Amino acid sequence: MQTKIEDMAHRLAEVPGVVAVLLGGSRARGEHRPDSDWDLGVYYRGALDLAALGALAGPGVEVAGPGGWGPWVDGGAWLSVDGVAVDWILRDADRVGRVWEDCREGRYEVGVQAGHPLGFWSPCYAGEVALGRVLADPSGELTDLRRRTADYPEALRQALTAGAWEAEFLVEAAAKGVERADALYVSLCLSRAVGVLVQALYAEDRRWCLNEKGALAVAETLPGAPPGFGPRVRALLGAPGATAERLAATVAEARLLVGETVAAIRARTTP
Repeated sequence: MQTKIEDMAHRLAEVPGVVAVLLGGSRARGEHRPDSDWDLGVYYRGALDLAALGALAGPGVEVAGPGGWGPWVDGGAWLSVDGVAVDWILRDADRVGRVWEDCREGRYEVGVQAGHPLGFWSPCYAGEVALGRVLADPSGELTDLRRRTADYPEALRQALTAGAWEAEFLVEAAAKGVERADALYVSLCLSRAVGVLVQALYAEDRRWCLNEKGALAVAETLPGAPPGFGPRVRALLGAPGATAERLAATVAEARLLVGETVAAIRARTTP
């Protein structure tokens, strides 16, 4: 299978508009299971020959062009090779480069994107390159970017850890939904608060956080996480409650956990 994926990557790199192909996801990090997907980042510039991509994908496979899947997960295709899922994910090479420069300056944004319930955090673009494995790169530009992203930018670390304040704000917002027993609003606020904390914990440890999947399991092991962070989060989000009384107790527990986590992060990042 590895040989077939590498051959596919080189054929993708020959498509007009494609500049490089990167193996991402658990396969690139050596954390995959036997049934894990193969994720191929297809980096392009300018006009992309969608007809050529479609011919390479084969009959019955729909290729979504730039923007077809949303503003951040650009487009791509879902294939099956020997019964194993292979995902092509388009990435605008120039946009990835701009995001990397933003990361170096401590700037980031969070966008709405299908499949990312806590939003798409722009540093993911740089993190994908840093943690991926270049399979085809005729010009060498993606290889060079991967070398540069190996060092996590201190400015980004400071910005994401400073952004942990939003978790405190969200807990207080959740409290406003308690009296009405608004379980949806409370749950959304607390889920978002945890997501913000996870991003901050990753950044404090100079780790790239790519998405929500599996992020808590890693975050609870990081140095900035307070004791019991993972189990406490699971208890909060697993059963927040349906009555005002139970929701109030959940918010109180969340307030304590968020306060401890933010304090721990600030203590580790303040000179």
